[in-house]
Amino acid sequence: MVNIAILASGSGTNAQRISEYFSNHPLIRVRLIISNNPEAYVLTRALHLRIPSHVFSRKTFYETNETADLLIKNDISFIVLAGFLWLLPSSLLGMYPGRIINIHPALLPKYGGKGMYGGKVHKAVMEAGEPESGISIHYVNEKYDEGDIIFQARCPVMPGDTPESLAARIHELEYRYYPEVIEKVVRRLSV
Repeated sequence: MVNIAILASGSGTNAQRISEYFSNHPLIRVRLIISNNPEAYVLTRALHLRIPSHVFSRKTFYETNETADLLIKNDISFIVLAGFLWLLPSSLLGMYPGRIINIHPALLPKYGGKGMYGGKVHKAVMEAGEPESGISIHYVNEKYDEGDIIFQARCPVMPGDTPESLAARIHELEYRYYPEVIEKVVRRLSV
């Protein structure tokens, strides 16, 4: 069994979709949901999904081995970022080379980097007059949104769109493709 940890900072809709997708999977399961935000709704989702969760502070994440120890204790072999807004410490990147992926709500390399998340991304795409947007699923490295791209899916930016209406189409792409791409990457690693 491949145990996944999901790191999330907010609502957790992607974490929920991923957890549900793997709930009866013969090879892969979500074993742990971790957040840096004690008020994040993803923790409520974890409770409803009966998945153990954990909250950590900036200090424990960057200055201690607490997170690494938790991952080892839960036999985690793959990490998924789903709306997680911090860079990962080099110690975690070293523990999981090629085993940490993230999703970004735009077509990287455009509209990525520090501070580019959620509605800020959609607003920037629209202000630039882009004809399309989409999602990018990529490996995680020591910089925001600069890891090698694994998969992209596109959708049009429509006349009369708002950041919210564009976000709704982006979410549909995320929910459809992120679990499938996770499964493909994990299966490749497990062969």
